[in-house]
Amino acid sequence: MTTTSARDRLRDRALERLRGLSGRDDARVWHVPGRIEVLGKHTDYAGGRSLLCTVERGIYVAASPREDHLVRAQDASGAPPVESHFETEKTARSGWVVYLDAVTSRLARNFGSALRGVDLVLESDLPEAAGVSSSSALVTGLFIALADRNALDQQPEYRANIHTKEDLAGYVSGLESGGAFGTLAGDAGVGTMSGSEDHTSILCCQPDRLSRYSFCPVRAEGTVPFPADCTFVIGVSGLVAVKTGDAQQLYNRAASASAAVLDVWHRHTGRHDPTLAAAATSSPDAADRIRDAIRAVTPTPPFTADDLLKRFNQFYQESEQIIPAAADAMARADLSTFGQLVDRSQRGVEDWLGNQVPETIFLARAARESGAMAASAFGAGFGGSVWALVRSADADSFTETWRRKYAAAFPHRAAASAFFATRPAEPLTRLV
Repeated sequence: MTTTSARDRLRDRALERLRGLSGRDDARVWHVPGRIEVLGKHTDYAGGRSLLCTVERGIYVAASPREDHLVRAQDASGAPPVESHFETEKTARSGWVVYLDAVTSRLARNFGSALRGVDLVLESDLPEAAGVSSSSALVTGLFIALADRNALDQQPEYRANIHTKEDLAGYVSGLESGGAFGTLAGDAGVGTMSGSEDHTSILCCQPDRLSRYSFCPVRAEGTVPFPADCTFVIGVSGLVAVKTGDAQQLYNRAASASAAVLDVWHRHTGRHDPTLAAAATSSPDAADRIRDAIRAVTPTPPFTADDLLKRFNQFYQESEQIIPAAADAMARADLSTFGQLVDRSQRGVEDWLGNQVPETIFLARAARESGAMAASAFGAGFGGSVWALVRSADADSFTETWRRKYAAAFPHRAAASAFFATRPAEPLTRLV
């Protein structure tokens, strides 16, 4: 668990570093948490459901105002600061500055290039590229600091489109994916075909509860209490799960496959359902009709009919069957049924989605064998992390057993792996 003193140290370190960068004492600081996708594997961008919470760890964003239009930012490594301007056209760069450029470019497109800048410093205890939404936390934190500096919530364009926290999550996700939101035009983003679940978790989830959302647009479907005597233990595999560079093609394939299923459905029926979720729930027999359409219509390469059947089966099972049943099981504290449903979800991504690697498959199975009541990989896949649900009293011994088993099975990953406990935590919070 992250202690109050540890959070205070990270906050104070961010403030101290910012004073050295800006020479000012009028900083604001936000804590931007990571998230656990309890369930909802590759469902959000297709309009499906997720069951979510935040973690206690996160990114600390400290910002001081500038009077010019420059954004100067320094990451947690302490490397020299990078600079970004409010311009819609930028030269492509690499590294974490890609996310900063995506935010400043999109804000210039939507709110003009006369926006005021900030000096900004980041601190973090959130594992990077580990499936706990470090990139989305970064994008959200950068946006919040710049929106605060420029009082964007008072701008007519903002007020015409963003009315709730859920709306804000939908907009901020577009800074990353490039998607438009209402009349706020989109752009390239960072190139990932991602959805809104990460940003929704960061902005909207509640402590000590699991939140159920559906997407496209973001819609709250309720919360369920998290057991008072339980905790999550996160096992970070040490195999990075980045969403930029070479890994982006793998990440985007799942999104492209869901879009291809919807295209087949449209061509077969002449309908124009906006999302795969809308198509799958358009009639009581829609799921079977979609499967028939996949078999009848030649899909667009590179996908085969078998590819699309697997993608649809995983999506439909996860969004329409497992998540409602799992939320109900958690609400009545039936953790045995909850665990069985999570096992079914994990098998679905292993067998149908194809985004798992030996490390995350092992971590999920080893967690169950070591006594976890439920365990699943989460996030984009192709690396990343696994969550395990355990009794709080057993968390330390469970973590040590899980860690030892993983190190024995994957000794080359042991040094980069990490294990930590967390309960469902606060959403994004201003600290100073």
